[in-house]
Amino acid sequence: MMAALISAVGRRATLGVRGAPSGIRVFSHGTPALSSESKEAPQAKFYPVLPNVMLPPDTFKGKVALITGGGTGLGKGMTTALSRLGAECVISSRKFDVLKATAAEISSETGNKVHPVQCDIRDPESVKKAVAEVIKVAGHPNVVINNAAGNFISPSERLSANAWRTITDIVLNGTAYVTLEVGKELIKAGKGAAFLAITTIYAESGSGFVVPSASAKAGVEALCTSLAAEWGRYGMRFNIIQPGPIKTKGAFSRLDPTGVFANEYVDRIPCGRLGTPEELANLAVYLCSDYASWVSGAVIRLDGGEYVSMAGEFNNLQKVTREQWDHMEKLIRSTKGS
Repeated sequence: MMAALISAVGRRATLGVRGAPSGIRVFSHGTPALSSESKEAPQAKFYPVLPNVMLPPDTFKGKVALITGGGTGLGKGMTTALSRLGAECVISSRKFDVLKATAAEISSETGNKVHPVQCDIRDPESVKKAVAEVIKVAGHPNVVINNAAGNFISPSERLSANAWRTITDIVLNGTAYVTLEVGKELIKAGKGAAFLAITTIYAESGSGFVVPSASAKAGVEALCTSLAAEWGRYGMRFNIIQPGPIKTKGAFSRLDPTGVFANEYVDRIPCGRLGTPEELANLAVYLCSDYASWVSGAVIRLDGGEYVSMAGEFNNLQKVTREQWDHMEKLIRSTKGS
């Protein structure tokens, strides 16, 4: 009886994307791009979103920040926060037109310089040239955020060698190329920096249907924690943020125009809502600031409790009603002494 009740309360309906198998999920950094109209649970009122930057205005004055994938989405959010706090930012990606538009937009808002630098992080030579340009136009970076990533969902038996290489080249190799190239230049110049990698909660657990991404993100975390140990002597810190579902505009509109699919995420987040780019940006700027100068090698989840909610064997029991608990309590009490 108890097993049947647990099974019943644990059942969930899967939501499908048009043209895709039921239950399919879409990720960016392990983070779905979601409609702003997604629902919130009643408890979300206890977890308000504070969109403003939390650090003093001049926290990054005189400092240079390099953000890969800084032209859109979460990267743009972190760049905006750093620029508001006084940083001279350099944003990079393959799409120079997007970078130029974003740089102009953020600079006009904050009054601080934002430089667009084109770079294909999959190509070591492109990275080398880009890092040289960063140093030329802004100086050696004090902050390096490895945010650029790529991902797609697929049954693993359908993956080709090229599909595997596409993701690992961007996520793992690209992060390594940027980190090692900047690090070598910093060591030569005798300067330190704060490095931050944006990974995902499934870098820790693994996940089916995104195996190249899970593997590459796990590698990024190993890279950062390893260098936190090795390069601390050079004045470099390395930290990691694992985001859960965070709202970003646009990308999910082709997959879930009504916002219904996003509700599945909200249902399993104890805080009862999705995250926001501003929340990620606030954590990122703290970890990259001097206020966190003794934080290195840290891996921090930013997911409203989603990971622990999914991991706990009996967490679905919160769906059991008061009447069902009364019944199960009687059954448990009746087994005393057995």
